[in-house]
Amino acid sequence: MPAEQLKAAAPYLIEQKYSEYTAEQHQVWQELVRHRWPQIEAHACKEYLEGYQIIGLQQDQLPNLASISSILGPRTGWSTTPVSGFLPSQAFFEMLAARKFPTTTWLRSRDSLEYIPEPDIFHDVFGHVPMHAHRVFADFLQHYGSVCVRLNDQDLLEQLGRLFWYSVEFGLIRQGEAIKVYGSGVISSHGECTNVIEGGCKVRDFELEEVLRTPVRVDRIHSVLFAIESFDQLYEAMHAAENWAEQRLLQSHTSR
Repeated sequence: MPAEQLKAAAPYLIEQKYSEYTAEQHQVWQELVRHRWPQIEAHACKEYLEGYQIIGLQQDQLPNLASISSILGPRTGWSTTPVSGFLPSQAFFEMLAARKFPTTTWLRSRDSLEYIPEPDIFHDVFGHVPMHAHRVFADFLQHYGSVCVRLNDQDLLEQLGRLFWYSVEFGLIRQGEAIKVYGSGVISSHGECTNVIEGGCKVRDFELEEVLRTPVRVDRIHSVLFAIESFDQLYEAMHAAENWAEQRLLQSHTSR
């Protein structure tokens, strides 16, 4: 879906004015990456680390979204599409379904290096985008958007949001004998990543039914997260989630 065909997301599309970033902002990006990199190098999954190299992220300068898109496009069909900020759900799903990842262009200030309430370019690009170079994960993410954009049932969307939360945002994966991280919220947060590494949260096997039953809490460090065995498992879980949602809709219609 070309950008001009986006409807709900259209008002939020902007351009990244790369030349307007200041030397101070590039330095803040550098500090953010250097602070996170030792944990990431040791504990991120191999697919994230490979994706980081593929998309050409630099430690000493902010990412150019057009350059990343030119690499991702031929590989997985995705683009890093600049947006003005937090999107309404329908606009967000529409963009995912079109393989356009909504990416903010602003960067947190030096006073807020550890935490910000809304995603910035560090969370979006450093946290999310390397995984978009992985074909199976990229297909999963597009499928998630294509399912959710068709739903009008808020209860179903809230439950499917748990699948997104415990995978795209806070997903873990077993690789070898270790728990590795791939969710953007763990990748970009020192506190959440340390919590996983030091055993501060229970790591449960990723079972779709349990994930859909587990409420999202945004006001505290996680006490439970879920580990997949492979990204194929995650891809298959999305198909199962689609079937589950369709059955729930069918049941609600026949009970009226």
